[in-house]
Amino acid sequence: MTYQYSDMKQAEIEEFLRLPRFAIVGTNPVNGPPQLTPVWYLYEGGQIYISIMVKSAKYRNLRRDPRISVCIAGNNPDARAVIFYGTAELTLDESAQVDEIEWRLVRRYFDSDEETQEFMDSPDYEGESARVTVTPEKVIAQDFN
Repeated sequence: MTYQYSDMKQAEIEEFLRLPRFAIVGTNPVNGPPQLTPVWYLYEGGQIYISIMVKSAKYRNLRRDPRISVCIAGNNPDARAVIFYGTAELTLDESAQVDEIEWRLVRRYFDSDEETQEFMDSPDYEGESARVTVTPEKVIAQDFN
């Protein structure tokens, strides 16, 4: 992983990414501008995990072109951002490891295990999903505070 520009130390980046923020994911359509979508994410072990629906344009875009960018920005007044550029690996496997990653990803955004399970059992969460594993190749970390 290459740090092209960084105002933040590695420990500061990891602490910043621990909070349950939204990430903006950029994928490449066949033609036209990049498709940008807010998503939940999990950052562990230097990789970013995202869950997307198989019927989504993001999934189609990544199947054709695995290049991806992910921007995680602070909320006002936090003027920090971490931007990752890399490749995405799509996994449809419903193995225990994939399910555990999915659980940890969703759990970050709820106050309890019960709320998390309720969301995962809801109609809003139905449909075939894929886990996206982003392996960063370049990171830009900015601190404008």
